[in-house]
Amino acid sequence: MARVRLSVAERREELLRAAVEQIEARGVAAVRIADVASALGVSNALVLYHFSSKEQLVAAAFAHAAEADLAHLRRLLGRRTTAVRRLRSAVRWYAPTGQAKGWRLWIEGWAASLRDPELRRVAASLDQEWKAALTRVIAEGVAAGEFRCTDPASAAWRLTAFLDGLAVQTTAYAGSLSRTAMLRWADAALVRELNLPAGDEEPGDDTEPASDTEETARADAEETA
Repeated sequence: MARVRLSVAERREELLRAAVEQIEARGVAAVRIADVASALGVSNALVLYHFSSKEQLVAAAFAHAAEADLAHLRRLLGRRTTAVRRLRSAVRWYAPTGQAKGWRLWIEGWAASLRDPELRRVAASLDQEWKAALTRVIAEGVAAGEFRCTDPASAAWRLTAFLDGLAVQTTAYAGSLSRTAMLRWADAALVRELNLPAGDEEPGDDTEPASDTEETARADAEETA
């Protein structure tokens, strides 16, 4: 059966998805253009037509995967509920036990970006987007009188650094910390940064993370409560 002819945009999307899968399976250092081509049954030349080098392909694949997580973050932070609820939802989702899918890829990207300027530029830009989104919502909560925070940007940096560190530890050393403990620590970090009343943490549980649909339904219920 002949392959369906794809548009340039469709082919690029297909190549990026395959590149992400290969990077996750093999790591940035080991993955080759040939691996991506073989996974799709196409030629190396076709991959290189869309991405002129392995470095360009890896950077684009990293951005493609990370943008999906950033899009979900924007949805969480854009909901019509209190800033505290939006931030808690985002922190729990972003924590290593949550639904964010890109942790292994992020860690691969951080390591590879030490030697790859293009990947470093892409990773830094995406990281800044995350911090900026958190900063905006923290500032909104301060303006609304929900909590006190004299420097929202610094608070966003500290929260991000804390969660990134947890992710590195738990990805590198699987099973080193329970899901319940990580969620409790993430909630406690948010309480500290927002100067919320002591004991305001929402304890973690041992259930699986909610799906996007369940998260949306829960948030909608909160908005109308």
